[in-house]
Amino acid sequence: MTHQRWHVGDATITAVLETTDRMRGDFVRRSVIPAATRERLAELPWLSPHYLDDGDLYLVTQAFVIAVGDTTVVVDTCLGNDKERRNPAFHLLDTPFLERLAAAGAAPERVDVVLCTHLHFDHVGWNTRLVDGRWVPTFPNARYLFARAEWEHWSAHGGVDYALNDSVRPVFDAGLAELVETDHAVTPEVALVPTHGHTPGHVSVRVRSRGAEALITGDMVHHPCQLAHPEWTGPADSDRDAAHATRAAALDDAAARGVLLIGTHFAAPAAGRVVPAEAGQGTWRLAERQDDAAP
Repeated sequence: MTHQRWHVGDATITAVLETTDRMRGDFVRRSVIPAATRERLAELPWLSPHYLDDGDLYLVTQAFVIAVGDTTVVVDTCLGNDKERRNPAFHLLDTPFLERLAAAGAAPERVDVVLCTHLHFDHVGWNTRLVDGRWVPTFPNARYLFARAEWEHWSAHGGVDYALNDSVRPVFDAGLAELVETDHAVTPEVALVPTHGHTPGHVSVRVRSRGAEALITGDMVHHPCQLAHPEWTGPADSDRDAAHATRAAALDDAAARGVLLIGTHFAAPAAGRVVPAEAGQGTWRLAERQDDAAP
């Protein structure tokens, strides 16, 4: 499998795909972006061919490996194998994700830090793996960083207990979890950025080095169509007004400062510059940028 890879100063960011076929049109409209009908998507021709399949939208699940200096960071850990989920599309998966991660230079024992932008099931799944009937941390030598506000919200309200129980609590039980603030600096080059709205403690991840900057979105943006329409929110957003405001501000900032936007759920090419859309095609669009394609 070919990995997308981008260079940001001294940092290298590599995308590692887990699935491309679990989150498609009707599911995404029902759960994430109801306004993204085929008719509305057809008004945004720049989405083709990369971000639409047969005229409809889809999301991928993927992690990002940040390598900078002697530190290897994994951002978001996707769905995971062997997890019991209510939706058949996510139930008891069996993917070669760890092999792909190792091919990207992030074999589990080599990872120093795991960051979860939030605690939804599709961002924490590979935090753990099933070994002899027990959920154990996948990355035994890593610090797992969770935003304190995010953990406190979900652990108090129990809204995603099934994912907390098999993918988050075992990390705490193993003593590998660390609660941090939503603007925590991981290294001089890598820091969290508060982008609440999708969830109360949602963060994105900023990578900044030698004057270059990238932003890994998490679910602050789900699909590139939301660049054209930042107001398109949906049931998955815990605070729709905040999600809209956060997304609009982040996109305005990325456009003004030339930040490389890397979409956690974007199909390839998952990264690009935010530039003005053509007349009648919404606010922004994504101008492609793909530095490397590495095996």
